[in-house]
Amino acid sequence: MFDELTELLGQELFRKLFEVILTDGGTEFQNPIILECTVDGTIRTSIYHCDPYSSRQKGMLEKSHEYIRYVLPKGKSFNDLIQKDAILLMNHINSEARDSLNGYTPFELSQLLLNKELHKKLHLKAIKPDEVTLIPALLK
Repeated sequence: MFDELTELLGQELFRKLFEVILTDGGTEFQNPIILECTVDGTIRTSIYHCDPYSSRQKGMLEKSHEYIRYVLPKGKSFNDLIQKDAILLMNHINSEARDSLNGYTPFELSQLLLNKELHKKLHLKAIKPDEVTLIPALLK
């Protein structure tokens, strides 16, 4: 996925948007060199791991994880998840207003802070507040 994002966004924009990636100790992150570098060896990001059982180190990311689990409960495989579904889920999660963001949505703040090209390339769009759905029926 990092390679796909690098190709889609270009190395410069990828590096600007994902200067540092903070993650857990999952097996998918156990070889940071593959993630930190492009196929030609250019450094594109830095990967750092949180301590085990220290969700507080990942800040507000845990709320997004909680929202994912509303739609895809623990034990449900992600294997059948297609890109279209992932984009739909991402747009619904990022359209949910957060107390931690003073009532704004992550999408609203991303429009202020991030490159507009990113929204277009990643198919980011706002979902109307009364249409946000964070239940398993979203992906049916």
